[in-house]
Amino acid sequence: MATKPVTDEELIEKYGPHLNQAPPGGWNAGLDVEKEVKTHCCFCGQQCGIKLKVAKNEVVGFEPWYDFPFNEGKLCPKGVKRYLQGSHPDRLLDPLERDPSSPGGFRKITWDQALDRTVAEIRRIQDTYGKDSFAMLSGVSLTNEKSYLIGKFARLALQTANLDYNGRLCMVSAGAGNKKALGMDRASNPWSDIPLADVVFVAGANVAECAPITTSYIWRARDRGAKLIVADPRVTPLARTADVFLGLKPGTDSALMTSILHVLIANDWLDHNYIDAHTVGFAEAAAAVADATPEWAAEVCGVPADRIIEAARLWGTSVTGMLLHARGIEHQSKGVENVLSCINLGLATGKYGKPGCGVTTITGQGNGQGGREQGHKCDQLPGNRDVENPEHRAYVASVWGCDVDEIPGKGITAEEIIEAIDEGEIKGLLSICFNPVVSLPDSNFTAAALDKLEFYGNIDFFLSETAQHADIVFPGSLHEEDEGTVTTVEGRTVKINAAVDPPGNARRDWEVFVELAKRLGRGKYFNYTNTQQMFEEMKVASHGGTADYNGMTWDRIVDEKGIFWPCPEEGHPGTPRLYEGGKFAFPDGKARFHPITYRPPAEVVDDEYPVWLTTGRVISQYLSGTQTRRIKPLVEQYPEPLCEMHPRMAAKVGVVDGDLVRVSSRRGEMVTPARVVESIRPDTVFIPYHWGGNKAANQLTNRALDPISKIPEYKVCAVKVEKAEGHVEIRDRRVHTLQEKAHR
Repeated sequence: MATKPVTDEELIEKYGPHLNQAPPGGWNAGLDVEKEVKTHCCFCGQQCGIKLKVAKNEVVGFEPWYDFPFNEGKLCPKGVKRYLQGSHPDRLLDPLERDPSSPGGFRKITWDQALDRTVAEIRRIQDTYGKDSFAMLSGVSLTNEKSYLIGKFARLALQTANLDYNGRLCMVSAGAGNKKALGMDRASNPWSDIPLADVVFVAGANVAECAPITTSYIWRARDRGAKLIVADPRVTPLARTADVFLGLKPGTDSALMTSILHVLIANDWLDHNYIDAHTVGFAEAAAAVADATPEWAAEVCGVPADRIIEAARLWGTSVTGMLLHARGIEHQSKGVENVLSCINLGLATGKYGKPGCGVTTITGQGNGQGGREQGHKCDQLPGNRDVENPEHRAYVASVWGCDVDEIPGKGITAEEIIEAIDEGEIKGLLSICFNPVVSLPDSNFTAAALDKLEFYGNIDFFLSETAQHADIVFPGSLHEEDEGTVTTVEGRTVKINAAVDPPGNARRDWEVFVELAKRLGRGKYFNYTNTQQMFEEMKVASHGGTADYNGMTWDRIVDEKGIFWPCPEEGHPGTPRLYEGGKFAFPDGKARFHPITYRPPAEVVDDEYPVWLTTGRVISQYLSGTQTRRIKPLVEQYPEPLCEMHPRMAAKVGVVDGDLVRVSSRRGEMVTPARVVESIRPDTVFIPYHWGGNKAANQLTNRALDPISKIPEYKVCAVKVEKAEGHVEIRDRRVHTLQEKAHR
């Protein structure tokens, strides 16, 4: 979808320069600023602190928030330019109804018309096909309060079991692995532990581009002499500095990790006291890796055996160590197994519950940690409770004031909801903060499925690729237009402060759900007039669960610059580091080893599709690009997807940098410029996934799911690469911009 990104210059023209013009290179664009609001970035799970500048009810700039402890004023390119999206001409200001005869396919309607039609369609569909024929999809760039509200809304207002969220596409493999092995789904450590590590092992995480501020923590560890191990099919920016680089084939992560465990055992680089006192199942895990020799792993992974041995030596002989993983190992049909194989390495060497010791995921989405704790996930109730556990259900029912039988059971996951729509089992859908046409695998299938719905309502602030399939579109709110909390990559709950009001006739997201609930006749459960009321109820609903927020208050969160859960009682200091004293979240207090044996990806290369494809993010774009593709400086940095390939592959295909290539899988094809680099395996190509339409990498990816987490296999599929007609000039905008500034 073509958009016209907003620039700094357009803001200055709109508001005009004034006396508080900053010097060249300063943060202030030269506008009359009425106030500065301390809040957090709207993008990734790091949730960096930022101060937003406001003029005439618009965010017009920012200042660094130096005393917020996580980022200490540092921001990535997305954080620096985030404020530009609010003034974009694409911003939705009125409810829309599908009308093929109108320009753009939609016409403006009133709120009453939009709400009345939506409620009528919900009732018609559920009366005809049953309650579960209407589904709800949400996202984890929402606050904790909205995530909590949506889970409650789906279950008590829509009365459907079929509720899920786009965290299903992100951290659920890590969450499932953590719960199976450690009993709790949260980062094991605060990021301040990373500089205390003697070795940092980064697996499947492009830290420098996807979590840039985390890089500074790793540099601090390096400054005090820490060794760095990186496992990835690409030599990512961080990997260029690694002591040991493990350039494995996509989809072979568990083979690598089980082989490292084999080497640890063979050389007795183990913490036997820790294993005996604080874990169970080691013998079974050891037996499972008995044949996972480095020589075997070298054949499977394409990594030299001596590098595997050296990585094991560094990890096994270090006093402290942190293993950080992300979507590279989690976005697979065996993502949970990959995570468990990493956890086994931490348990075997006693690297939990101590300063500088832990194995943890780098959360990707803005509230990916908090969002999955508050109950808008198909199998979960607030506090990370199990929707099928009778005691958990009874407690939440007591908080909600409903009969326990009014809470539906476990529903189906995000990808399964789309498949159920395609099969005609789900007839209606309401979604918010989710762009599945871009973000789900096999995007042509997703788009076709949405068009089979009898009714689709969408809440968003831009008309995303998915919203274009909707019957009703409600104009919702941006991050800076509402108040609430989010929980960061570390497990630190922080406060989001409203800087401006929604423009035009747009409304705050939660107001839409409260009004819909009332019109559905379920208003008695949703008597909220502000988000703080939701927070107060949410923390009571979480009490006694593993994700316990009960001791938090908004004032405490602000004063203390965040509180780590669990925080069960008032006065409790919070819990920055989990598992101290070797106490894990099981009745016996012991962590669980899991026996892991390697199995191949759901789809492997063959003569017809001989090339591995892996996908991911770039630093200047975010997720499905709905926001970042509307910000000109970010678009200039990376305006379209590129197909990264090794010079050997480029020579085989017959292309040079900028030549167009056709990349095809069993599901679809796309044409995109080639980017010839030496920083990728010769048998692998990489395409970022932030674009829709014919630029969508997810036209190619596989809908195969992990059997436990139900996460799709984004990181591994088989493709063929052919030369296409055409050539474009590829400019590295980041380098060009720096050169321009140097000559000013």
